Amino acid sequence: MAGSATASVNTVVSDSERLGPVTPHDTIYQILVDRFSDGDPNNNDFSDFDSSLVDGTGEDLKLYQGGDWQGIIDRIPYLVDMGISAVWISAPNQNREERIEDEQDDGSVDVWTSYHGYHAKNYFSPHRFFGDMGDFEAMRDALHNNDIKLVVDFVSNHTSRWQNPTRDYKAEHGRLYEPDKDTNGNYVFDSDGNAVGSNLLADPHGQNADWFHNLGDPESGDTSRFAYRYNDLASLADFNHEYSEPVSHLIDAAQFWKGKGVDGFRHDATLHTNPAFSRVLKDAIDDDAGGPITHFGEFFISRPDPKYGEYESFPDRTGINNLDFEYMRAQTSVFGDFSETMTDFGQMLIYTTDDYTHEHQAINFVDNHDVGRFRLTQQNDAVYNAALAAVMTVRGTPKIYYGTEQYVDPDGDSPNEGRVYMEADYQFDKSTTAYNVISKLASLRKENLGLAYGQTFIRHDSDDVIVFERSFYDHDVVVAINRQPDQSESVPSVSTELPDGTYTDELDNLLGGGSIDASGGTLDSFTLGGGEVNVWASTPSTSPTTPRLGTLVSTMGSAGQTVYLYGEGLGTDVTVEFGGVEATVNAGSENHVEVVVPNAAPGEVSVTASRNGQSSNDLVFTLLSGAQTQVVFHVNAETAPGENVHVVGNVPELGGWDPSEAPEAMHNPNYPEWFLPVAVPTDTQLEFKFVKIADDGTVTWESGSNRTFTSPPQRSGVGSTPTYDWRS
Repeated sequence: MAGSATASVNTVVSDSERLGPVTPHDTIYQILVDRFSDGDPNNNDFSDFDSSLVDGTGEDLKLYQGGDWQGIIDRIPYLVDMGISAVWISAPNQNREERIEDEQDDGSVDVWTSYHGYHAKNYFSPHRFFGDMGDFEAMRDALHNNDIKLVVDFVSNHTSRWQNPTRDYKAEHGRLYEPDKDTNGNYVFDSDGNAVGSNLLADPHGQNADWFHNLGDPESGDTSRFAYRYNDLASLADFNHEYSEPVSHLIDAAQFWKGKGVDGFRHDATLHTNPAFSRVLKDAIDDDAGGPITHFGEFFISRPDPKYGEYESFPDRTGINNLDFEYMRAQTSVFGDFSETMTDFGQMLIYTTDDYTHEHQAINFVDNHDVGRFRLTQQNDAVYNAALAAVMTVRGTPKIYYGTEQYVDPDGDSPNEGRVYMEADYQFDKSTTAYNVISKLASLRKENLGLAYGQTFIRHDSDDVIVFERSFYDHDVVVAINRQPDQSESVPSVSTELPDGTYTDELDNLLGGGSIDASGGTLDSFTLGGGEVNVWASTPSTSPTTPRLGTLVSTMGSAGQTVYLYGEGLGTDVTVEFGGVEATVNAGSENHVEVVVPNAAPGEVSVTASRNGQSSNDLVFTLLSGAQTQVVFHVNAETAPGENVHVVGNVPELGGWDPSEAPEAMHNPNYPEWFLPVAVPTDTQLEFKFVKIADDGTVTWESGSNRTFTSPPQRSGVGSTPTYDWRS
């Protein structure tokens, strides 16, 4: 019953069954499902599966270990007591199950599996090693009943490995499947919500091969944008996001899982996806029933990295926030190998605050599944704990990798060696210092708006000590850290926003802290012992009469879409404006309101809330011209060294005729032909021209009248202009 690419999917959870998007008040816990806890041995192996690919002891981490969704349910008390209020889990959909063989230089063969969830096979069937759809829904409900939000990994860049680089790129897999369809073209599910049937939909070696780019791995040394977006990532079959059928299928798949009641998506491999597609996908998800949810993604960078500008602007261009690799790299240098100082750490906090438009939504972390465990770099508990205190108190939203609270110390520095089977190798011990540091600071983060939304002020820094403050009006937190485990350091009197009074350490002296007095806007001088960390906080219990805005979800959208505003002093009686145009307030409380974006002029607009003539601070929102779709622009143009070609046009998505606001430079793998996919409003007559922009900023416009092209009428459509010739 294999059919066309488009299918109706009707499984929608009501808004009341969602907890809502992740906010900076939350602490996220990342779980590799197979590596966490085995709650149901019945899904560890199957009669039609190669049993040699199941380990279950934690010895061979290339194979399945047995963790599942029931195991997460069983460990909810452990998560609750740690203060966790959101979990990010492995992609829940069916993955390739065939063995993966890698030949080694000595002639041996390493055997791998897709235990991690990043080798998509069928987006509408559950990963059976984690459980069936009933198990997924039971986990969702159990988490939600304990006030824990659910974020799922979503892999839209690729399927599985389609050719084997260790065997001269021999054909391998990469195939995509779909469920049966009924006579109306709807996917068929059984009474338990599990997909019925499995039908080949696209194969990079055969049927619908044009769903994939099929360009293979990049040439050695090719670091161009075209290479990391259009070539394969590790020989994984790379989706063609400039073709409407896979785009439509991926939108349907994302909306299917949103309909299952998830609170957010972690988007895999965003470095490697076309940003126009990413914006269209995010826009389609948030515009679907249930309103906006959380979006963050893996834009993988090193530090320093020439892609930093592209990285820090990615959330502004797509509405998808970043996992903060810049933070992770810096903290590893500061708290890990000590190759940078605490002064450097403070400078990083300041420049990223300046560079990130919505810095409170960056997802901070000390380690994850794509890098080595932090414990390999830092074996000293005092320094390790100090790093955790930092990630829990800096700007952004903290994310803890499963087992970090248990000081997971793997046998090697590869990411796979860090993906330990926690149930086999470690206890779920609530008494570790790391666990309790996270617990205490997660609790403070839930209550104190300074930690959630506050500005960052560096009050004192040296090679080994930093004192920083997070302030949001009268909510205030001061953090003092000495990274040297065996060396004390004196700190002079510093300025503070803390009201006069005596403040006890919010960590209850867990890391050697104590009390301090604030008077007249200063803190007395003090000495930090080796490895000492103090967290002093002021958390007012009264609410202001004037609204105060902390953040908003989503940060991008169009008129008619829902947006949540967070802060204090809110409620249904506030007036909310986008670009000076009043929005409809549908629901609200003291700490958040739900509004409908009004029909204001598109572009970057200011969002404010007011009551009785008293207005809040403002937040930035990217107001799109309408529902988004893609148009791929093409032009033949010869350029001088240092020149790039851009497209600029009559809508904000094309820069509004301002070359400085135009989309990024076009790609030119086949010079002098240039191309670029751009997210633009649907069913709109676009007027545009091409411009050449030199390294020194000089702009050269092509001559002649404006070119025109009408965008597709639906989100999943992809328009493609003719290949124009540059007009001198």
